[in-house]
Amino acid sequence: QVQLVESGGGLVQAGGSLRLSCVASGRTFSSHGMGWFRQAPGKEREFVAGISPTGSITSYTDSVKGRFTISRDNAKNTVYLQMNSLKPEDTAAYHCAASAAGWGPRTDFSVWGQGTQVTVSS
Repeated sequence: QVQLVESGGGLVQAGGSLRLSCVASGRTFSSHGMGWFRQAPGKEREFVAGISPTGSITSYTDSVKGRFTISRDNAKNTVYLQMNSLKPEDTAAYHCAASAAGWGPRTDFSVWGQGTQVTVSS
């Protein structure tokens, strides 16, 4: 069973950058699709980005295209989310998730991390 721990969140000014990391335990990381989601207070959880097990295919929600980049290092059991040109509306708790069945917004992600808070000030 994969377990996930996120890090890298914090407070940043609008226009700034952060890189989130998600480290997975277990020996099956390289066979899982990975996703990043976010949830702001009072809002539903939103798919942000996903990546295939080999890293060759990625998917993004429209609001982050061109600003965020998802990547993974299977040798380090880690998936990253590089976030540039951050906006106040990006403020949310960011969670990574794993699935053996896909990596897109409609994938049933079965394993979730606890999340890391990202706050963007204007």
